[in-house]
Amino acid sequence: MLQRLQLASLLLAALRLVQADDLTVYQDGALAAGWENWSWSSTIDFAATDIFEGTSSISVDSEAWSALSVKLEGTFPQYAGLRFDIAGAQPDLSIYFSATDTSTDSPTIPLSAISQAVTADGFSSLLIDFSNLPGLGSALPSANWDRVSFQGGQNGASYHLDNIILVESIVVQPEFLSADPLVNNVVALTTVGTVNLSSVGVKLNGKSLRVSNTTTYSPPDTPSKTITYLSLSSSFAPGQLVITADNFTAQYTIPTVRTGSINQAVAHAINPHVYGVNFPTSASYIETLGVTLSRWGGNAVTAYNPFGTFTNAGADWYFENRVNDDGDADDWLGWYQHWTGSPRMQRTTRTPKPSTLANQGGFDPFNADAGNGALPNGTDLQTDPTRAYTPWNSTAAKQWLSGLKNKPTFVAIDNEIEIASSTHRDMHFDPISYDEELQRIIEFGTVAKQALPNVQLVAPSTNSWWFCMWTYWTSVVGLSDTAAHNNTDFLPWFLRQMAQHDKSTKTRLLDYLDIHYYYAADTSANDDAAKALRLRAPRSLWDPSYVDESWIGTSVPQNHEPNATIVQLIPRMKALIAQNYPGTKLSISEWNGMNDQDITGGLAAADSLGAFGRYGVDAATYWVTPDALSPAGLAFWLFRGHGTYFGSSSVQVNLATDPNTVSVYAATEKGKLSLVILNKNPSTPISYSFSNVPAGSYFLRHFGGAAGAAKWQACGILHSPLKSSLTLFFIDHNLTETGRQPGGTSLCSSLPPSAVSVVIM
Repeated sequence: MLQRLQLASLLLAALRLVQADDLTVYQDGALAAGWENWSWSSTIDFAATDIFEGTSSISVDSEAWSALSVKLEGTFPQYAGLRFDIAGAQPDLSIYFSATDTSTDSPTIPLSAISQAVTADGFSSLLIDFSNLPGLGSALPSANWDRVSFQGGQNGASYHLDNIILVESIVVQPEFLSADPLVNNVVALTTVGTVNLSSVGVKLNGKSLRVSNTTTYSPPDTPSKTITYLSLSSSFAPGQLVITADNFTAQYTIPTVRTGSINQAVAHAINPHVYGVNFPTSASYIETLGVTLSRWGGNAVTAYNPFGTFTNAGADWYFENRVNDDGDADDWLGWYQHWTGSPRMQRTTRTPKPSTLANQGGFDPFNADAGNGALPNGTDLQTDPTRAYTPWNSTAAKQWLSGLKNKPTFVAIDNEIEIASSTHRDMHFDPISYDEELQRIIEFGTVAKQALPNVQLVAPSTNSWWFCMWTYWTSVVGLSDTAAHNNTDFLPWFLRQMAQHDKSTKTRLLDYLDIHYYYAADTSANDDAAKALRLRAPRSLWDPSYVDESWIGTSVPQNHEPNATIVQLIPRMKALIAQNYPGTKLSISEWNGMNDQDITGGLAAADSLGAFGRYGVDAATYWVTPDALSPAGLAFWLFRGHGTYFGSSSVQVNLATDPNTVSVYAATEKGKLSLVILNKNPSTPISYSFSNVPAGSYFLRHFGGAAGAAKWQACGILHSPLKSSLTLFFIDHNLTETGRQPGGTSLCSSLPPSAVSVVIM
């Protein structure tokens, strides 16, 4: 007997569907007229009868990262949402929409953000509201949407779908989603629909607090949700806070205040280039997140042909020559420079020509001539590189770079060149040694600076601590290569060689030591334990007491570095620079928060950005491009969004706290103070009072919390506990003028006191 599961979360109980002009995608036996099957690497039965409603359902069994994908002969931007029935053992599945005319994809929506109660023994009826995307709260961007994809994760996905319908309209019933205590005496209510604000009551330790003022605001990033700020007649104090409204109750325990201080005399500059990403998508994206640096790089760019604007991503996608996704490099440089002026570009060592390989174990489902680089028995296929590539040399590189109309600020010499025998084994099957990697960087770096005298050279863009043994410390050749170089680990050896090169040529070649860093801890399960581990992992950037919770912390070290189980990445790399090649800057051109769509991934990203500024990283770019309203995107927005900057100088925070649960970063700019405060343990309220905080009007920016909304701004009087039930928030002292709603109404008021108290729930 089939069972329809009723969902009690994420607004489904508050939604009534109007079906007069709905558009059917699938119902009983086949795709509806006008829809085409564009799926890949998936076994699909459109007339399955093992579990169904009506007469049949769609049975889907997808390989890793494969999908059921359907395309309309037309577009559907006018519809209000997508309704579908699904059965499966909570499959690892994500849904997104595409506009094929512009090759645009929507933000990705994990199934778990819609429901975590999908079962194999019956259908759950789910809805994606295009004005309030699950897990994001944002609206589906404007585009000519014509394709829907249900994509499996890294382990694939098996499930059934039925009754897939684009709904013409959605009626949202009024609902209170959360009530978050904020600054001093302010509560932020998050609601949908037209709620009855007069029903709201606030009690502190059993005593009612009068609401003296309300300000209602619709955040542009989350237009379906409304924020109402309630100013109370009395300030918060330690004890029990209870907020009630129609069918809604929120309770908080306001804890006793702990003390800390800000010391602005201990400061150092924050390089704005640490707030970079790979391949920003638009001018509005750059403005929204405050992107300061973009990297045009990655495995696909290794094989970019500048004279034909096509490329080959190697093992990342079937060793297939294709038109470059980002078009001509010169055009891209011009576009990005128009908006920020700090582009980073990668130079290649070979270029592809139109050719393909055959007789392999797997092929691109859309191109039978593009193989996976392995024989049917799984053995790596070794081929003549000239079949698919035109040799690239320094003369060609100099010719191309000299002819660029738009000049890059930085040039990198390839990407993860040390693992080319894996990622690009069709062009370089044999492992690359210390000496070959150094020779390539010197050769191509020299001509890059001849062609572009003002360019900054970054190298070696090495993969990470963990790929193919330890690529910071040895080559893929193995430990024999290290032994052949006096048992000196690769990065310190490389820095010494570059220093010797400068001494012999009497000119500096390398400007930035460039590395990639991906946290080694395995958080792929994304359960509570993995999420807690994800929040601890950024300690590996700086903490001399943090033993890495991965194989790094438990394996017998096979490098010659001190304290090899403790990553302490930034201080370690800066020490190597000081010892071997003083004056070199530090760049991390690929890093990631480990899960862009999970709140813990956003917090880890924000913690990383804070650490980059505090500990003196000179440039960093996120891999790859976080959705602007994903938690990872909101981490950038928090520090730099819409022209509101965290600060130009990191200042000292004196605070006794557990780095596993709380991080506090402070910065100044033109005498104005900013704080970023991260609560990594929302179940445990913590209250802080900071001294040496100047008086003035403060602007607050925050994300997280019970409603999961990107809340925009709030200001208040900051002399007794500043309170927030949110996971992360931001206080910026410099926004008396700029902290305004679009209509010009200021949310800030004059603040006379000289201390800030903070409560993080």
